[in-house]
Amino acid sequence: MRRALPPAALDAALDAALVARYDASGPRTASYPPAPAWGRPFGAADYRAALREASEDDGDVALYVHLPFCPQRCLYCGCPVSVTRRAEKVDAYLHRLEIEVKRVTRELGTARRVTRLHLGGGTPNILTESQLLVLHQFLERHFAVASDAERSLEADPRHVSYTQLQWLYALGFRRLSYGVQDLHPDVQRAIGRVQPAGVVREAVAMARDVGFEGLHLELVYGLPGQTTHSVASTVDEVLAWGPDRVAVFGYAHLPSLRPNQRAFADAALPTAYERLSLFRTAAERLEQAGYQWLGPDHFARPGDPLARAHRDGVLTRSLMGLTSVSAAHELGLGMSAIGDVAGRYVQMEGELPGWAKGLDDGDLPVQRGHVQTDDDRWRRDLVTRLLCRQFVPYAIMGDDPSVFLHRLRPMATDGLVEFGADGLAVTPAGRYFLRNVAMAFDAGAGRGASVEGRYPRTA
Repeated sequence: MRRALPPAALDAALDAALVARYDASGPRTASYPPAPAWGRPFGAADYRAALREASEDDGDVALYVHLPFCPQRCLYCGCPVSVTRRAEKVDAYLHRLEIEVKRVTRELGTARRVTRLHLGGGTPNILTESQLLVLHQFLERHFAVASDAERSLEADPRHVSYTQLQWLYALGFRRLSYGVQDLHPDVQRAIGRVQPAGVVREAVAMARDVGFEGLHLELVYGLPGQTTHSVASTVDEVLAWGPDRVAVFGYAHLPSLRPNQRAFADAALPTAYERLSLFRTAAERLEQAGYQWLGPDHFARPGDPLARAHRDGVLTRSLMGLTSVSAAHELGLGMSAIGDVAGRYVQMEGELPGWAKGLDDGDLPVQRGHVQTDDDRWRRDLVTRLLCRQFVPYAIMGDDPSVFLHRLRPMATDGLVEFGADGLAVTPAGRYFLRNVAMAFDAGAGRGASVEGRYPRTA
C-alpha cells in the first residue's frame, strides 16, 4: 500500500495549475469502451444471440434490476428515474419486468446460478412489502439464485422503516446502500433533498439492529453550497455511524440531459480546484479514520471483503461496481439497465414509455449495445487494473508499452504516475486523477479526460 504524502507536500503537488490542466469531461468507464463510444447498430436480435451463446456455458450470473421510481426528483439527480407515488404504476412495471425476465430466460435457460443480485434505482425501497415479494418470487422462479448469493439494494433513508428492513432481511438481503449526499441543511435545501442527520442516523441504527452485514453510505461532492467545512462535518458524522463502505461520488452537471439540474446556475457550482478540495477533504478524513481507499471514489474498512481484495491485488470491477469475484455474465433488467453477456454490452431503453412499448410489442426493448473485440477486452483489463489496483505491469501492455508510456509521460512529469521497474504505478497525488490516467489506455483517448468524479453515474 502506497503511503500518503504529508499534507504540505500534497498541497504543493495538487496546485490550481495542475487541476486546470486535467479539467475536462470524460466517461466514468463503468464499461470499456464507454457507452457513448459503442459502435455498430445493436438490437434485440443481437441480444437474443448473446443470450443463446451464454446458454452454452455454465458460468454464474449477476443480476442488476433497475427500479426507477422515486416519490420526488432531487435537483442534483442524474439517474434514469420516473417520479410517481402511484402503486399501480409500480405494479405495471413489475408485470412488464417479469415479461422481460421470461424473454431473457427463454434464450438463456431458467437454471442459471445467480451469485449477485442488486436492486438499483430510483428508490427501490419505495416498493411495498407485497411488491418486493412479487419481485423476489419471479426472480426465484426464473433463476437459480444461490442461497449464499450476495443480495444488495440502494435505499433512501427517508423512506425506510424497521418493518421494511426486516422484510428485506427475510428475503435474503444483507447489504444496504443509503444515499446521504451531504448533511448540511443549506446544501440539502439547495439540492431539493432534505433529510436531517437524525433521520439517516436512525436508518443506520435500524439496519444494524435488523442484522445487515454490509452498510454502504454514499456521499456527493461538487454540489451547490458545499464547502470543505460542510463536507468535513458530514464525513465526521458518517464516521460516527461506522459504515463498512463509503462512496464519495462527484456531482455530474449535465443540464442538457437532465432538465432538473437546470435549477443550478453554473456560478453556484464549485470550480474544478474547489471540487478537488472537497473530495480531498473527504478522502483524507476517511483515510485518517482507517478506511482504505480502494479506487476512484470508494473507501472501506480494513476488514471488508473489498479492502482485503485490494490488499491482495485481486480487486476488480464490473458494471455493478467493485467486486472480488466477477460473474461470467451480468444481466441488466429493467428500464435503462446495462448488461454484459457473452462478450456483448447491452442496454435497455432508457425511458419508461419506450421500454414499456418494446415489451408490449413482443420483443426485448434494447436501446443500444456493443460487441466487444479482443482489443476492447485487453484495454478494459488495463483500465480495470489501474482503477482498482493503481498498478499496471508492463508485461500486459502489449508488444510495445512505449505507446502508452509516451501518452503518460506528461503525467509522470506532473507527478501523477511513476514508471517503475515492472510497471506503471499511480502516485498519492495521482489517485485524485485516476480516470485521467486511465484515458491513456483508451483507444478513443480523444474523447477527453476528466477531473476526478465529473461523470454521469451510469456508463
